[in-house]
Amino acid sequence: MKPIAMKFVEWDVPELATLQGSQAYQLRQLLNEGGKMNRKQKNWLTSQVNHNAYFKRGIPLMGYRFDFSDVLKRYFVGQYGHIQEYYAVDKTALRSILYGRVDEIVEIS
Repeated sequence: MKPIAMKFVEWDVPELATLQGSQAYQLRQLLNEGGKMNRKQKNWLTSQVNHNAYFKRGIPLMGYRFDFSDVLKRYFVGQYGHIQEYYAVDKTALRSILYGRVDEIVEIS
């Protein structure tokens, strides 16, 4: 079982319990309890992980890092003659955040 979140900043932040209403907290709690994600949650998680500047496999929220490395897979995407690395729950969720023509998606294990 992974911890819900870890503090990653040096300054004072609110207690973790104040973030119980956030989607990241609820999703991490669901996964810790052995629950399964639906398509909307998979797409949201993939989007949040790939559109933040702090972590590749986690979500920053008010000084806390919500780690989802246990459910994310690593992909290389060939698009417009370039290769980019992404982390996603599955290929369907990854395609939901990509724009334009995708030449190839390769899962790296």
